[in-house]
Amino acid sequence: MSTDWSRTFTPGVAPPSHAAPPRPGVLRIPYGDQPQQFGDLRRPDGAAGPTPVVLVIHGGAYVNKYHLDLMDGLCDDLTERGVATWNIEYRRVGDPGAEWPGMFLDVAAAADHLYRLAPDYQLDLGRVAALGHSAGGHLALDLAARPRRAKSGMTPLALRGVVAVAPVVNLLTTYPDRPGTCNILMGGSPDEVLDRYRDVSPLDQLPLGLPIRVVVGNQDSLAPGCRQYVARAQALGDPAQLVELPGVDHFEPILRGSPAWERTRRAALSSLG
Repeated sequence: MSTDWSRTFTPGVAPPSHAAPPRPGVLRIPYGDQPQQFGDLRRPDGAAGPTPVVLVIHGGAYVNKYHLDLMDGLCDDLTERGVATWNIEYRRVGDPGAEWPGMFLDVAAAADHLYRLAPDYQLDLGRVAALGHSAGGHLALDLAARPRRAKSGMTPLALRGVVAVAPVVNLLTTYPDRPGTCNILMGGSPDEVLDRYRDVSPLDQLPLGLPIRVVVGNQDSLAPGCRQYVARAQALGDPAQLVELPGVDHFEPILRGSPAWERTRRAALSSLG
């Protein structure tokens, strides 16, 4: 019998991910013409009128070993509580076209695809929050920065809030032991393309001008960076909150059934206003 990892957890162990077909009742919708450019839309049963949306971004160290089904448990839970979820896939290192700026363009395109989905599926685009884990937490924070750096004539999807779960906040310091991945992703090393690294570094994108909630376990190696990020956001005037969970590692906050998931869920619902 296979284990439903979305409802159970093993401390310190990453849940398996296998790009499974969508579950019954989940709509898999392309937002582009590449194989990895799609998302899974869940909408609450019997919802009357437009529903708020949590845009969900999985992690996995920017490589294509992990997929959007890492976040199925979260999405199921949120949808059962009256919230639509748009759980997106995107190109990662190992996929053609993922290198700079491909991955970032994919995530932006997936977010803006909600403009097309909203009329048919009664989505409330005035109440959209982004939630991401690990590398996906970085991408969620990057989405929140898009309106501030948008060029004239562009209307990127505006977020009500952002929840970053154990996010990567600085590519320069988070993966010093894996420079190859970041060099491929960014199209060069920091010495060669430092401006690119800074352009997408959450620490360098502050202030965001919207509520930020960072959820992280104090046993997670990313916790120090999360503390630094929230302190800087607060100093620059952003309404940022750090939710630091004692005795919790990297994966527990996204695993439905873990004690830490309750705090992630609470942050997600609160971010919708």
